[in-house]
Order: sequence, then C-alpha cells, then structure tokens
Amino acid sequence: MLSESSYDEVPLQKRGQIIHNYQCYGKSVLGYPLEVFLPLSKQISYLIMAGHHGDEPETTTVLSTVLRTVAPEHLNCAVVLAANPDGLSRGTRANARGVDLNRNFPTTDWSSHPILHSWLSKEPKTVELSPGVKPASEPETQALINLVSTLSPKVIISLHARLACIDDPRETELGHWLSNQTDLPLVNDIGYPTPGSFGTWAKEKNISLITFEFPDESIVSIRRRLSPVLYSLLNGVAK
Repeated sequence: MLSESSYDEVPLQKRGQIIHNYQCYGKSVLGYPLEVFLPLSKQISYLIMAGHHGDEPETTTVLSTVLRTVAPEHLNCAVVLAANPDGLSRGTRANARGVDLNRNFPTTDWSSHPILHSWLSKEPKTVELSPGVKPASEPETQALINLVSTLSPKVIISLHARLACIDDPRETELGHWLSNQTDLPLVNDIGYPTPGSFGTWAKEKNISLITFEFPDESIVSIRRRLSPVLYSLLNGVAK
C-alpha cells in the first residue's frame, strides 16, 4: 500500500482549495448546489461519492483531502463530496425534510414505514427518519439518479461510516482489492434490510456498486489509514 507521503502531485501550499473542474448536477432542498468534480478526459472509471448521510462527515473530509492531492490531469474518477449537503451543514443524517436519502430510491422494496437509527453508535435504534412521501421524492435523489445515467460509470463506490467493511454484493475483483488494501472484511450483505437504498437501486439497474464503510475511528486516524487507498482509486492505480 502507498504511504501518505508517497504522493505529492499537488504541492502542500496549493492544497487549500479544490482545483478540479466541477459541474452542478442539481440542488438540495435548501438550495445548496450538488457538485460533481470531473476528470479532464471524458472517460470515467468510477463514481466515488461521500456525504450521503450528513452524520458521516468523515467520508466527505477524507475524500476531499485525497482529491486535493491529485493533479487534474491524473484524475480518472467523478467525485461527489456531499450528496447530502443539507444534512452535512446541519449535522443530521437526513436531509432538510428529515428524509434518509439512502432509503428514498425507487426500488421494488421501497417502504413508506419510518426508518429507525441509533442516536449513538451501538445504541438501540429509536430515532425516526422518513423514507420520503414516495420513492425519489427528494431533489437530491432525483439528481443523483440523473447523474448516474449521464456518467454511466463502470463502478460506483459509495463511502459510508462506521461499519468497517467493504460491502460488495458481486464480490468483484475491485471489492477484493479494497478489502486487501484496507484490511476491512469483504461482505456481500450488510446484515439487515435496507429498503429503498442506493445499493438496491443500483443492483436492480445492473450497476456495480460497492459500499466502502469506514471504521469507527477519528477522522485523523481514518485519513492516515485509508487516504492511500482512495488516492489509488482517484489516480487510476487501483487494480
């Protein structure tokens, strides 16, 4: 695995801002732009996205850190840093309407029942969130669906926290590589139902999607441990 000191494409002095091309692919409920950072070439290997749940800010912070080390001419992935900017700005799992965006996709198993999650990690699931008034009711969901259709990535890698695993239902070569590089277990099922999830939607559309679950560690620890792996993905080094 590469060490964090192994890549220096962008000098430290220039890493204070993102220098990659980007497009706005939609707007959130509160009107925040939904941004996708794009490679200079039109060929896109992966779509890597973070911040689908606003209470998982480590995904956005670490992915942004790595993106700022990659020179524009070497980026070969599309990158979404904040799929749920309303949630990230408010520190909530859901968007501004209280909808869990990762349960709002138009799947055959979408359910109108409230979603329960834990107030603190490993506590009972008692906090209620909405799956939306109907599938794809939220502008963030609609925009992401349209983005995937426009980009047609070979693989989607969705960053989440804090289950510490690589969830790859197809058990692909990339999934095995990620597991080997991160020492996180490769699983083909997260272990509980996720009706209306992005992963289920992708599966029903025959799109390869890997959920990269960060460990329950500090952002500093995750950055040191996983930045080299994300760099390999963004820079096209991943096998």
